[in-house]
Amino acid sequence: MAPAARTEPLSRHALAFVLAGGRGSRLLELTDRRAKPAVYFGGKSRIIDFALSNAVNSGIRRIAVATQYKAHSLIRHLQNGWNFFRPERNESFDILPASQRVSETMWYVGTADAVYQNIDILETYNTKYIVVLAGDHIYKMDYELMLQQHVDQRADVTVGCLETPRAESSGFGIIHINEDETIRDFIEKPADPPPIPGKPDMSLASMGIYVFDAKFLFEELKRDAADPKSNHDFGRDIIPHIVKNGRAVAHQFTRSCVRAGDDPRSYWRDVGTVDAYWAANLDLTDVVPELDLYDRSWPIWTYSEITPPAKFVHVDEGRRGEATCSLVSGGCIVSGASVQRSLLFTGAHLHSYAKVQNAVLLPYVNVARHARLTNVVVDRGVQIPEGLVVGEDPEFDAKRFRTTENGVTLITQPMIDGLNS
Repeated sequence: MAPAARTEPLSRHALAFVLAGGRGSRLLELTDRRAKPAVYFGGKSRIIDFALSNAVNSGIRRIAVATQYKAHSLIRHLQNGWNFFRPERNESFDILPASQRVSETMWYVGTADAVYQNIDILETYNTKYIVVLAGDHIYKMDYELMLQQHVDQRADVTVGCLETPRAESSGFGIIHINEDETIRDFIEKPADPPPIPGKPDMSLASMGIYVFDAKFLFEELKRDAADPKSNHDFGRDIIPHIVKNGRAVAHQFTRSCVRAGDDPRSYWRDVGTVDAYWAANLDLTDVVPELDLYDRSWPIWTYSEITPPAKFVHVDEGRRGEATCSLVSGGCIVSGASVQRSLLFTGAHLHSYAKVQNAVLLPYVNVARHARLTNVVVDRGVQIPEGLVVGEDPEFDAKRFRTTENGVTLITQPMIDGLNS
């Protein structure tokens, strides 16, 4: 039977619940002081801004964000950049830190528990659908299309999924589907991910995006909370239980991905390692990047500091302020320095004769004269000393900084401070 015609978007009746409590330990020192969703990305944004922007651009006007690990930076960003919701327009934006609301000895013990502990708050909004989102991936997606499939196929849960190389899929929940897109098996992080039928080198991986009818989800969470053997996790417990006992449907990312113009590619990145983070940021310097940050029809909302324009000064031979194949944010000053294929976040300052190449400089990095930085990620506010050379001697770099298998060097202020100790 064909679905009934709709008079208004389903997103009007949905709440987005963003899971943003994870550390992201594979990002090493980048998450020493901030949770992974709060890590900077793309020149002026944070990673969490992508999931939140997708929700807003999809028409969802009720959002809740669950925080836990070192949440101050994240909460401050949310308060500064996401404070435009108005209750009188049936909009809301809740920040839900782990606060021992259910038990004085329990923080959030799993992704499902993070929602369960806030059921009383969520019920007050009387929304019909809950869209559960991971707050630590980079992508553009129209959740309205996923909501429509959920309703049309009368699913108990609809799981967002995408094709990934089988060799790289062991960190995901892997999905087996029938021809009608119902899920017949869900395996959380298998050592040997099963292939997609007909595509032996690919697996169908969960994106950590789930759509539920709200009442059904609350009942499932209460059932799960009463199970002492449960991990209280969506991927390990909730989704496999529904696959066996209910109706679980897969929503393929290709159906709702928001693409750049006529680009057929579907962009999604888990920037969970320093190498992946560095590469995804520098991909934005391509002539036509897969991720379009200039698309005004699907903007990435964030907190925008009031900054002056970027500035380039000095034109002497060997001391020319210039940047090629690079993104340079507001408040940056390139003073007689050379920037090649790099991304400079807000307020970076490069002094005379400095050279940076393949570099990701987070906000307010200061690069002193004659420094040379290649293949680096530099944390916020780091003061690079005069004449420092990184990226030309891997063995020497590894003794002073954090280096990756792919030759990327991560630099933080404590590492710089340790150079003279």
